[in-house]
Amino acid sequence: MPWEEKTVEYKRKEFVYEALLDEKSFSQVCREYGITRNTGYKWLNRAKNGEPLTNRCRTHGNHPLKTSAQAEETILEARAAHPAWGARKLKRFLEDRGHTGVPAQSTICEILKRNGVVTPEDSAAHTPYKRFEKEKPNDLWQTDFKGDFGLLNEKRCYPLTVLDDHSRFSLCLEAKENQKGTGVFESFRRLFTEYGLPGSILCDNGPPWGDSKSGGITQFDVWMMQLGILPIHCRPFRPQTQGKEERFHRTLKEEVLKREVFADIPATQRRFDEWRYEYNYERPHHALGLETPSKRYQASRRSMPLELQEPEVTGGNLRKVNYKGYISIRSHRYYLSEALIGKLLDVSLLSDTEVGLYYGSFRVAKIDLDERLFTSRRIYRSGAEK
Repeated sequence: MPWEEKTVEYKRKEFVYEALLDEKSFSQVCREYGITRNTGYKWLNRAKNGEPLTNRCRTHGNHPLKTSAQAEETILEARAAHPAWGARKLKRFLEDRGHTGVPAQSTICEILKRNGVVTPEDSAAHTPYKRFEKEKPNDLWQTDFKGDFGLLNEKRCYPLTVLDDHSRFSLCLEAKENQKGTGVFESFRRLFTEYGLPGSILCDNGPPWGDSKSGGITQFDVWMMQLGILPIHCRPFRPQTQGKEERFHRTLKEEVLKREVFADIPATQRRFDEWRYEYNYERPHHALGLETPSKRYQASRRSMPLELQEPEVTGGNLRKVNYKGYISIRSHRYYLSEALIGKLLDVSLLSDTEVGLYYGSFRVAKIDLDERLFTSRRIYRSGAEK
């Protein structure tokens, strides 16, 4: 089999993961990994039968050690437990667990290289960089579904993830059977009960968060505004807006999904729970100065209300959204959203020709009355309009 010995077990798990994604033909996946279809089916069947994808034995040559054998063994054991971690994370991880005399980062890197567990290409691919972040925990949560993947029971898993922008604390990592709104609402009710309410939530424009076809307000948006949370949708074709979520997904894929294959949703969730704890409480984070997310996160002081209430509408020019989702202004109807049916909106004059539509403390749209068209469909807090 034309796979490098030092990465054979990892490559086999990665191959099974890619084959189960069903994004490419089985033959194409086999070609990309340089194996025959028979070999591919052999490893896929072993994984489905729960058999280990055992690595071949490798005996390393004798190398002079500049650190004690015990220190090197401890480093390699930590690396084996966390195969995607580099020298910097491993050093901090061992120090956080009370080990003394931990070698320098450069020394740990050399130990990993000479034992065949990291390559120069791996090192170059994990160069950290600094991202913009919110000032406090719960100022902003980011949420999205990671790309789905296949399970051994021939069903698919859709991981729902929620991340605190300031601390990178993973608030939610749930293995879902689908991306339907019902399950998403259930997850967020639990999150709001456990962690309190954030100031805003950043999500994309697809279901169940947004309506990418009409750009209209969704039930999720209305629910957020009723809770006093600003829903923010990233601009179309700009996935980098959710950069921390995208980075979290890559880490999840690198540390878990490429290395393991799961039988079903419950088995996936058990592993997700284990890894999420490790991510939040044990794994040093480069962007946090090698602190763990748990050291920077604290729950919100805004608790989930026992009963949901409509936001207070105090304007003097109120309009009710009709049964089809339209609002009437100066004898002309404008379509807003079916999610707002029956809701009262304040129509406030912004200029001689432009009005703003407000749902409680949130502006949900702007309309040019002369042109009879929307000039904005984005949601803003009152006083923070752009």
